Amino acid sequence: MKQFEFDSTNAICGLTFIALGGFFVYQCLNLELGTAFRMGPGYFPLVLASILTVLGVVVLVQATRVKGEPIGPLALRGMLFILPAPVFFGLTVRGLGFVPSLFFAALIAAFASSRMTPLMALLLAVAITVFSVVVFSYALGLPFERFGPWTRL
Repeated sequence: MKQFEFDSTNAICGLTFIALGGFFVYQCLNLELGTAFRMGPGYFPLVLASILTVLGVVVLVQATRVKGEPIGPLALRGMLFILPAPVFFGLTVRGLGFVPSLFFAALIAAFASSRMTPLMALLLAVAITVFSVVVFSYALGLPFERFGPWTRL
């Protein structure tokens, strides 16, 4: 008789996906859903939350089929630089504007890699900023301020 194998890492991920998906599905039910052709404000979030829940079930089932590796050490450097970057962007985009906020958020996130040099981080932040301005401002024509009131003297 085969011993039951269980991958705890995938099980934790699957349960997390299911819990988050279920929470967001529940929250979406308070919004108007509409139909596929006339979507309400809750339709698209409901679809995404449902996909997340189904993905969690798939990962959880996979956890019972394959024996995985144990959970390794936490990537503290990654968390220290990746997590604050969108927070910084969200807090400063109205005051600094899109261009400086995105540049500094990309610069912060670039240092999540231990192999990143300061010059490469600057080049990466400039490239991401230029690409994003071209796509979001010029190609899509989104109405946002490129430079905010904090950058005007």
